[in-house]
Amino acid sequence: MKKPQIKRKIPATMATQHPDNVSAPFWKENKDPFISTIEEVEEAFRSYRDYMCEEYMWDWEGKHVDEAVVDKLFTTYYTFFKKRQLGKDMFLTFRLPNIWLEKGYRIARAYMAILTSVDFSNALKVASPPVFEVILPMTDKAEKLIYLQKTFAQIAKFKDKAFGEKVKVFDYLRVIPLIEGINELVSSKKILLDYVRLHKKEYKSPPEYLRPFIARSDPALNAGLVSATIAAKIALSEFYKFSEESGVPVFPIIGVGALPFRGGLSPFTLKNFLDEYSGIRTVTIQSAFRYDYPADESRKAVRYLNKMLKTGTPRSYSLTDIKNGKRLISIFSNYYCKTIEEIAGTINSLSEHIPRRRERMLHIGLFGYSRGIGKKRLPRAITFTAALYSLGIPPELIGVGRGIREMIKKKLDRELKIFYKNLIPDMIMAGSYLNKENLYFLSKTEKAWSGIAEDIKLIEEFIGRELGPTDTRHFIHRNITSNIYFLWKEKKDPKEQIIEAARLRQSLG
Repeated sequence: MKKPQIKRKIPATMATQHPDNVSAPFWKENKDPFISTIEEVEEAFRSYRDYMCEEYMWDWEGKHVDEAVVDKLFTTYYTFFKKRQLGKDMFLTFRLPNIWLEKGYRIARAYMAILTSVDFSNALKVASPPVFEVILPMTDKAEKLIYLQKTFAQIAKFKDKAFGEKVKVFDYLRVIPLIEGINELVSSKKILLDYVRLHKKEYKSPPEYLRPFIARSDPALNAGLVSATIAAKIALSEFYKFSEESGVPVFPIIGVGALPFRGGLSPFTLKNFLDEYSGIRTVTIQSAFRYDYPADESRKAVRYLNKMLKTGTPRSYSLTDIKNGKRLISIFSNYYCKTIEEIAGTINSLSEHIPRRRERMLHIGLFGYSRGIGKKRLPRAITFTAALYSLGIPPELIGVGRGIREMIKKKLDRELKIFYKNLIPDMIMAGSYLNKENLYFLSKTEKAWSGIAEDIKLIEEFIGRELGPTDTRHFIHRNITSNIYFLWKEKKDPKEQIIEAARLRQSLG
């Protein structure tokens, strides 16, 4: 495949504010793992300088945010950013609120933060604009990408008319579609083709490039590990087919956490991850990756990713492959969703004890949206994952055994192998944190837990080994999750034990 040529550097590693860390950042003197909105400016700087991440996601979606981020970075760390310039050598990318799901009171403030940062960078005579690209979460239609670009241009022209100087107006915002739904991921090529068509209509030319963004956490929460992995792989293939068809270069991003359920990228899983998602050009480096592993290991891993992500070759799936991939998604998601809907009450009850790590807004009323399956509401993906791991029942395992049994009956086992190379290693890794005794107790209370016990048995038959603790750390984790279960049953707060267990697995959720 011919290497696309564009005018900018494409960053390989994007540090994010995802609150999946259990431990405190090394740079916090008070050793408090909670990172306030005020501290996120320093965190961004540390991500660039200390971890060598090439991009930082400044998150406006469902959380409080410091709107003066660029001003503070430039004034506090001017010498650093004079040498390694924002918008040229490293990048600050806003994740905007989705105004179709989260009321749009703050998006105009995000636009103004971008526009005033241009004025400030021009005054300092550094690269400008320092922020020129934004992420639209939950992208499902190309029209929404164009709408953001058009409304930004309107605000830019209004600002220039009211306060402008005699310089060229910055009014073109690049938009990254963050695609989060299983159906949207599988049909992502259509979204991108529609966007190119609308972009040509609006701007008389196609976009110079696209950085389509694959979500891994929310698809897993909504449809299970196997379905999320298959959907991500189909989307990655579809991105490159889109590029060949449209002539627009693509540089795909994937949003991944450290545990297999949320993508499985940690400093100790680099080679398996790069093999699984070959063709990805940017990965998220979330909080657990940076703060729950030895700092030297994390830095070394970021350097490795910065080098190796440029080299991966994408896999292209045929129409028949994709048809079979959709069949697999249907099989595995069916067992997962039915089970999660029935055990949602337990997950929600335990999630109240999961410690918070960021200043998130409540997902109610005016301020946003909640996640859910069927008629049941669920916590967000990190808290959801943490709650199940705290019980010793990793969500990776739910629905998988029964899905494998049906897959074999329908003779789709070859197809699963081509879509999910690391299924067995991921089952073994997640299964190391399994507490079968807790599962036995829970299965006496609700039938759905018995379905998970059946999953465990079927997975063990498939991989040819028993799931459960394999070293001292895993056995200690199992014992702690037993304590969590009994404390929770007695309506006592198990937060300290939840934190202790999370430290052992090196991620909250």
